[in-house]
Amino acid sequence: MSASGGTRAIVAALLANLSIAAAKFVAFLFSGSSSMLAESVHSLADSGNQGLLLLGGKRAQRQATPQHPFGYGRERYIYAFLVSIVLFSVGGMFAVYEGYEKIRHPHELEHWYWPVGVLVFAIIAEGFSFRTAIKESNPLRGKKSWKEFVRHAKAPELPVVLLEDLGALIGLILALGGVGLALLTGDGVWDGIGTLCIGILLILIALVLAVETKSLLLGEAAGIEAVQQIESAIVAGDTVTGVIHMRTLHLGPEELLVAAKIAVRHDGTATEIASAIDAAESRIREAVPIARVIYLEPDIYSESEAAKGPDPEATPGGPTTPPAAH
Repeated sequence: MSASGGTRAIVAALLANLSIAAAKFVAFLFSGSSSMLAESVHSLADSGNQGLLLLGGKRAQRQATPQHPFGYGRERYIYAFLVSIVLFSVGGMFAVYEGYEKIRHPHELEHWYWPVGVLVFAIIAEGFSFRTAIKESNPLRGKKSWKEFVRHAKAPELPVVLLEDLGALIGLILALGGVGLALLTGDGVWDGIGTLCIGILLILIALVLAVETKSLLLGEAAGIEAVQQIESAIVAGDTVTGVIHMRTLHLGPEELLVAAKIAVRHDGTATEIASAIDAAESRIREAVPIARVIYLEPDIYSESEAAKGPDPEATPGGPTTPPAAH
């Protein structure tokens, strides 16, 4: 997986979650806290999720085949979508069920220092993982807000790890609050309420991840900045006078398909047009290195046809650069 895939953030989250899951389960065995059981399952599910992200990154590196001529880059989107399903079912639904049962049949916590100690340790470990994810995300995020980064990132791993870590930290605080209130009041119902809140939180995060990864699976275009760079690169030569219409599609986080109908000078020879297309492709790859698959179709721009309205093929396409006068 490339650096933008956030491998370091995934590994940090995996190590943190494995150690936390073991500690939480030990605390559950000694204290009987349902919050601890829900949190241990949550951490175990998160560990599996990081494993899925690493597996998706590895499988996405396979070479293209005749059956899959554009490669396997979208495998990273598929495994990120699986993460949202695991988080919803194993993490969220289990915690909701466990919290409901604990509210119906509360019991007093035993050996309270176990869950409290483990929760403090878990908050520190998750904080380290969250800090690593933030550090890895900042170069890619640039000036975008965190909401914009999660919504528009083409590499799914970092948004997934960020949301998982954020959910884990909030869940730990909820668990600590549930355990604390159960100890102060002597009523185990509070432990169940904390568990129920954790489950609802995980379900909400899973739904957000599912929506975002679904959009990536369906196929997203390049960002506005990349589209503008591609258009500028196309028309930088002498023979190509404009972009009639263009399509872009992410074949994977670091692989972009570009297909465009371009306007060329009407008096250009076949050799000149072919050379202009080759030069335009080189400029596109230089301006946007992830543009790996490029198809440029030359055409003669007609003002009378353009006056009739947008090309039906271009609807609902991306920006169109009017050809220069010639």
